[in-house]
Amino acid sequence: MAYLKETIEKLGNSMIYLAQRVPSLSKTKLLKLIYLIEEVSVKKNKLPFFGIPFEVWQAGPVAKDVFVDLDVEPVIFDRYISICRENKATYVFAKSAFDNGEFSDNDIEVMNYVIEKYGNNTARQLVGIVHKKGSAWYHVAEKNGLLEAFREKLTNSSNIEIDFTYYLTGCDAEKYRDCIDFHRCISHLSP
Repeated sequence: MAYLKETIEKLGNSMIYLAQRVPSLSKTKLLKLIYLIEEVSVKKNKLPFFGIPFEVWQAGPVAKDVFVDLDVEPVIFDRYISICRENKATYVFAKSAFDNGEFSDNDIEVMNYVIEKYGNNTARQLVGIVHKKGSAWYHVAEKNGLLEAFREKLTNSSNIEIDFTYYLTGCDAEKYRDCIDFHRCISHLSP
């Protein structure tokens, strides 16, 4: 899925914001914090923060295109971050100054909340948090028979997306779906 320029800017600047405020920001930790920003936004504002898909993988929910871009050297996000490999881990660093042009006051509040609540956790602890029973990841993994496959090491990923309406009901769920449908429609139409 190709991201809109605005989505790339918001993701890239979110990575900068996190890298400037979270010590020892590993790739896995960044991926989990990005997911938690989306989850907190859905729970708090009933709206997506990034509006990108997060897939159910063994190590938790993952924005696949972000994961791939951080795997070797950033391409999509090369203006925003750099990576450094140390002791079998990949760390993320801000490459430029944070630009708040894509962010509302609510957005900044959500990011600050996630940093305050989860920023001092290790990557492993964050995986545990997003895996816990009652989470959207757990619900989707269980519903699709992935928990056993992950536990038995039969697979480490899937293309099944997290359904954030798990946290919503009624009109809130419908509003969220409409917003995601609109975002994806625009993504497909843009050059």
